[in-house]
Formats: sequence, C-alpha cells, structure tokens
Amino acid sequence: MRLLAGILGALIVLIQYPLWLGKGGWLTAWRLESKLEVERARNLQLEGRNAALTAEVRDLKQGTEAIEERARSELGMVRQDEVFFQIEDQSARSGSKKSH
Repeated sequence: MRLLAGILGALIVLIQYPLWLGKGGWLTAWRLESKLEVERARNLQLEGRNAALTAEVRDLKQGTEAIEERARSELGMVRQDEVFFQIEDQSARSGSKKSH
C-alpha cells in the first residue's frame, strides 16, 4: 500500500511540475504579466508624447502664431517693424573679466 501511495504522490508531483514551472506555467504567466504592465506604462507615456506632438503639428499647419513663436524663441527673430534691444548685465560682465 505504501508503494501505491508513493507512486501516486510521484505522479501528482510530475503533473504539477508543468503547471508551475513549464512553458505555459504560472511562473511564466507571472513574468509575462509583469512585463505587460511595464509595457502598458511605457505606452501611456508614449501616447502622451504623441498627443503633444500631434497638437504641435496641428498648430504649425493651421496658424502662423505657433511658427512666429518658435522663430522668436529658437532663432531670435524679430518683426520688420520692431526694434530689438539687448541689455547686458554689468555685474555678470565684470565678474567674467575678473576670472580671466
């Protein structure tokens, strides 16, 4: 009778092995689930970035305000009827001379 119980116990262990550690087992499913959560978070981040880029493209296509704003901030451009004044900070200027 002990032999039969031992054989049945071994069979139960052998049946459980693929369930827990096999290719489609719980351990693999748990790993894939954690990877899926990481990818979902990354997708949400990328969707937000894509939405911002889409809005920027739409602004650039539809209006000149966005183009003008970008030209002013990134390229330092001014309109033809504007006067540009550049004011230098004297304390920063004299501080840089002292370091030389």
